[in-house]
Amino acid sequence: MTDSSAAPAPCTVAVTQLCATQDVEANLAAMERLVAEAVERGAEVVFAPETFTFIGPGRLRAAMLEPLPEGGPILKRCRQMAAGNQAHFVFGFHERSADGRAFNTLIHMGTDGNIRTMYRKIHLFDVDLPDGTRLWESRNTAAGDAPTVTAAPFGTLGLSVCYDVRFPALYQRLVDLGAIALAVPSAFTRTTGKDHWHVLLRARAIECQSYVIAAAQHGEHGHGNRASYGHALIVDPWGDVIAECPSEGDAVALATIDPARVEAVRRQLPSLRHRAPAERSPAAAEGSWHGQPAAKANAAGR
Repeated sequence: MTDSSAAPAPCTVAVTQLCATQDVEANLAAMERLVAEAVERGAEVVFAPETFTFIGPGRLRAAMLEPLPEGGPILKRCRQMAAGNQAHFVFGFHERSADGRAFNTLIHMGTDGNIRTMYRKIHLFDVDLPDGTRLWESRNTAAGDAPTVTAAPFGTLGLSVCYDVRFPALYQRLVDLGAIALAVPSAFTRTTGKDHWHVLLRARAIECQSYVIAAAQHGEHGHGNRASYGHALIVDPWGDVIAECPSEGDAVALATIDPARVEAVRRQLPSLRHRAPAERSPAAAEGSWHGQPAAKANAAGR
């Protein structure tokens, strides 16, 4: 597998799709199968959905939270998925915070099973939907505050989680930190997904002239009326969907991330360069890993 310390090059990536429940073992076993399938089909980087290890009652989630970066038995299984398949693994994780709540965290693991970078979800999903779904993420989850990028085999990857996708300024910031691809692992609700999922992901790809890589949850989670939309997908820098899973069923979809394609689109239609000074993020080599410089964090992960 390609080492992300090498010069960026075209790279095959995979988005996975599954339906997490409160059965952690079943969720991990399902993801192990999906990662193995993705790598067998040629993926060098495999993306798993937001919180793929557990969706269920808050009291049960509290008991399975693990601190990072040290982790516990769940993180150990994730390390094995990366190292055992010699693949980069980017996945959602329930991290224990210092106050006993959770962070909704996205982890990038290298082929050695070590953590390269971590991002804590900034925008928390507190909503009452027309179908009666009430989700109040901030009740038991703390928000992150640091836009974060990581070094992947194809180049710089910007990290985000699900509801973040509704806040375009975050993605402009990630582009200014060097991102040519944007990870948006999600558990998008069916109610919002049918109207907003494709539109939002394609919009972020077009605005940022970047690939968007969105692993997703699907189906009924067995917790209240919680159900996810599915359609894990990959969008290219022109806004075309180039790989997609169906609405239901565990699945894998693959596509090639090509840095030259990003360069060509940005050259042909230079909208990022045409932003007014007030629209640009401050020059920022300080992309962070829980407050650490991104380059330092990535080096530490190697």
